[in-house]
Amino acid sequence: MNLIDVVERLFDQYGYYVLLIGLPLDFIALPIPPGNSTLTYTGYLVYLGLLHWLPAYLFALAGAILGVTITYGIGYRFGTPLVDRFGKWLSIHPEFLEKTRKRYDKYGDKLLLYVFFVPGVRQFIGYFIGIIRLPYRTVATYAYAGTAIWVTVFFSIGYVFGEQWKQVFQIVERSLTRTLILLGVLFVLYQLIRWIIRRSRKG
Repeated sequence: MNLIDVVERLFDQYGYYVLLIGLPLDFIALPIPPGNSTLTYTGYLVYLGLLHWLPAYLFALAGAILGVTITYGIGYRFGTPLVDRFGKWLSIHPEFLEKTRKRYDKYGDKLLLYVFFVPGVRQFIGYFIGIIRLPYRTVATYAYAGTAIWVTVFFSIGYVFGEQWKQVFQIVERSLTRTLILLGVLFVLYQLIRWIIRRSRKG
């Protein structure tokens, strides 16, 4: 049974509540049902007339925002004490968190508009912004907006493309995976170039 089959069965049993319960689980890093598939299939059900678009969209948006809020709260409340106590075993120290927070302050807010599309990152970004104590006002401004963009895009794929939604969804998923790999390679190259430059200056 593939992931799409799982989503279809869950919708058959629970309807709109799949969105309100399942999407937060996706953010908590228990992606059953997986968020991208769930949203796209929701749009398809609206296309078929089996769901009404407004409650479907609002339930999806509410579930996704709830997932961000829960993971942010967990990271904010428990992340720093856990790092203080156990971070040394993972080579994560308070100094590292402070450095990461400063780097985030420089580049990060606008990235929250896009990171929910990145496989694997969506499940951990809420914890991360909680651990670095990002102000809730910033979370509400950027993370919620990014969540709304993510929900709208995948919801629209199912609704707009109708019977072809699976094919389009698979193309989008492959494109996102390739983009993630490309960004990873570029990041490694960037770090390598920086290391070479530092070495040459010291020499």
